[in-house]
Amino acid sequence: MDREKTTNQNNHEGLLEWPRLIGGTLIKRYKRFLADVRLKNGHVVTAHCANSGSMLECSAPGRPVYLTRHDSPNRRLRYTWEMIEMPSSLVGVNTMVPNRLVRVSIESGKIRELTGFDSIRSEVRYGENSRVDLLLEQGNHRCFVEIKNCTLVSDGVAYFPDAITSRGLKHLVELQNQIRSGNRCVMFYLIQRMDAKLFRPADHIDPAYGMELRRAVNNGVEILAYDVQMDLNGIKLNKTIPIKIT
Repeated sequence: MDREKTTNQNNHEGLLEWPRLIGGTLIKRYKRFLADVRLKNGHVVTAHCANSGSMLECSAPGRPVYLTRHDSPNRRLRYTWEMIEMPSSLVGVNTMVPNRLVRVSIESGKIRELTGFDSIRSEVRYGENSRVDLLLEQGNHRCFVEIKNCTLVSDGVAYFPDAITSRGLKHLVELQNQIRSGNRCVMFYLIQRMDAKLFRPADHIDPAYGMELRRAVNNGVEILAYDVQMDLNGIKLNKTIPIKIT
């Protein structure tokens, strides 16, 4: 089977294949968006860390990590940090992955709560200078889906956020406004690791976010939490994770 046919089949199955991964050891993550990594050949490179959170529980120096290399002349950094190997799971740290994964999972019918739509669009403007991650439409029926990358897991509990997030708070307010306009709205928490048994808002990190999430749910915003199956070949959606917000 050629590469194009394999890719099409994998997309149909909701699988995102990684580009060629380069293994190394994390030296340190700093300035939020930078990470120094010692490659297996001994060279030290600086990789782009596409994650603005604190990355609690998934940025320990000395852990095995996996990078991708990009040779575009427009990039300042050739490497992107994709995953870290923690004791209980691989963890996907690239926040660009969840939107792509959730979209391909919807398109392949893997998310039963989000089936039956005729069209799907990404990064659609709405509200006060915001963009919704995905807008699903069927006739006049519209469903706004905001997607969050969750990497913080402690004692089997996945928490979001891992740092105070004014942007995340704004999204909750925007979704409630869309509910009042008669639209359906979903907060989708993608747990980019495989060791979570329960999802909860991280009240110990950002109590304002937890309060607003509960208000949003009371006003009709739906919550979904899914974990993933991932290895060094690719990543796909796995199963729903129980949610506790009370």
